[in-house]
Parts: sequence; structure tokens; C-alpha cells
Amino acid sequence: MEYYGSQINNLIEQLSSLPGIGSKTAQRLAFHIISMPPEKVETLASSLIQARKNVRYCRECGTLTDQELCPICSDPKREHRTIMVVENSRDLTAYEKTGHYKGVYHVLQGVISPQLGIGPSDIRLKELMVRLRGEVDEVIIATGSSLEGETTAMYLSRLVKPTGIRVTRIASGVPVGGDLEYIDEVTLLRALDGRVEL
Repeated sequence: MEYYGSQINNLIEQLSSLPGIGSKTAQRLAFHIISMPPEKVETLASSLIQARKNVRYCRECGTLTDQELCPICSDPKREHRTIMVVENSRDLTAYEKTGHYKGVYHVLQGVISPQLGIGPSDIRLKELMVRLRGEVDEVIIATGSSLEGETTAMYLSRLVKPTGIRVTRIASGVPVGGDLEYIDEVTLLRALDGRVEL
């Protein structure tokens, strides 16, 4: 049954299609947007359109950026000889929030998951191997502790070890099955400091 009319219902439907937004939250957001001044709504809509048009993957690490190189890869103060491999850009952000890690990243944009038909060629492993031809001292594997994350970590370890580059894995402290983006900075910091040789 329609309560509000087709345009409001359409807005609620579009908002509820976003990840993590249920119907009640979508309804609250829709009512908030409708009550905003028109210029604020236009700014919001323009931000969405511009982000979709201009945001792309960093040429070096694969995280989201609106430049050719992200701010981390283009920062000469970062330790470019240490590369932390993460599953996605949210995990990169989680580590950056600790303020402790000074190296650079490589975003896989996924993990190996045979059940979902995702193999090694479906994530950014080739790009990582190209980066490892440069001057790299250590690869820190910071995939999650899920079965897929562990499978990806083991595969990466076997791939990188023959190059002679040191391979480490973030330490425990990150709960099994937990997503890095939801873990507090202290836990992430302990996991990074306690990483072990693979």
C-alpha cells in the first residue's frame, strides 16, 4: 500500500537499496532529504554525481581516489619499500586511522573464494607482482581472518616468498570472521605490531 506517493516511495526504495540501509533508515533519510533546503539537496545530488564520474582506482595501489595516484602513493614521506596488502579500501582506511603504519598499500579488491567462483585471477595479484619487481623489503598480508582471508593470505605467501621479499601476516587479536573496517584502532595496532613471519 502506498502511503506517501510515488516520488517519496521511489526515494525510499532507492535509499534502501544501499548496503546497510534498511527500510526504516531509508524512510528517515528520505524525510530528512525532503525537509532539507533545495540548495543542500542539489549539493548532495551533485556530490553523488561528481563522485561517481571522477572517482577511480589508484594506478599504483588500487584504492579509490579522484587522482591518478592516491595521496598515500604520492606521498614521498611514506615507506614505499613496505607494502601492506588489504582486501578493500575500507580496510586501508581502518589502518590509516591508527596513525601508526607508515608504509604503502596494495588493495586486492576482494579475496579468493572458490565457493563464489572468485579465483586468484579475479583479484589484483598480477598488479602486486609487478610492484614487487621494484625495491620492496616487506609485504605485510592484512587480509581478514575469515576462511577466504586466510586462503588468500596463504596463496599470497606462496606467491611472494620465492621473490626473496620478507612476507609477514598481521597477528591475532583480530577476531575470526571479523571485518577489519569494524575493528577498533588499538586492536588493529596490536595486530600490526605483532605480525609474524610466514
